[in-house]
Amino acid sequence: MLIHRRWILGLGSALLFASLSCSSFAVDDDFIIVQSTTSTQNSGLFDHILPKFTEKTGIDVRVVAVGTGQALKNGRNGDGDVVLVHSKPDEEKFVAEGWGVKRHDVMYNDFVIVGPASDPAGIAGLKDADQALKVIAAAEAPFASRGDNSGTHKAELRLWQKAGVDPTHASGDWYLETGSGMGTTLNTAVGKHAYTLTDRGTWLSFANKYDFKVLVERDPALFNQYGVILVNPERHTRVKAEKGQAFIDWLISAEGQKAIASYKIDGQQLFSPNAAPGT
Repeated sequence: MLIHRRWILGLGSALLFASLSCSSFAVDDDFIIVQSTTSTQNSGLFDHILPKFTEKTGIDVRVVAVGTGQALKNGRNGDGDVVLVHSKPDEEKFVAEGWGVKRHDVMYNDFVIVGPASDPAGIAGLKDADQALKVIAAAEAPFASRGDNSGTHKAELRLWQKAGVDPTHASGDWYLETGSGMGTTLNTAVGKHAYTLTDRGTWLSFANKYDFKVLVERDPALFNQYGVILVNPERHTRVKAEKGQAFIDWLISAEGQKAIASYKIDGQQLFSPNAAPGT
């Protein structure tokens, strides 16, 4: 009789544990992983929009903030459900190779070249970003580069190429490659009194500006488009396709686009939504 009671109690405990475990798993599983950029994270955008999405859907979003190149690599490895990055040629290649399902425009802002108020190379007010870089190189003025294969780094390299300058020959001299995210690179620039290229969103939210200013802006070549892609569940069965697609659908919906547009710092809008209607 005692053995029988112990067996029943043991079975009850096991069933309770299994029930709690399943319930815990269900709760813990109610999230998606978004591989995105340090610039998007550092800007504070996610802190503004993700609670709105979670409140509407009950789906938690966990962001892995890395450079665009690493985010796409992580997507290829199946280490995420969605990628939200800013290097359109690489995003289109990601989809063409079958790693992503479909790419959607989400929003844009622009890049700016910032530097110390003293402006040792004299680039303030130049209209062409590539010309500004050429002047910086000629003056051998310090320039901090992310050097991390991010979307910002790729944009910077395109500008150097347009300027006809290979700054990597001066790596460790006046050209300082941090191999880090945007916030760290901005801190390096401030510490070294160096110029750098940054997205406007991160710049506006950056607290350690010291006497740094935006010196070159509004060149069409500084346009910065962001796209979002569902990682292909046919390549990685662990991708939470339904929840990931729900996030994408919300981002490109009128509600999601309004949430993006409403994010401002000191009255300035950091990102302009531009999802195509009906996509």
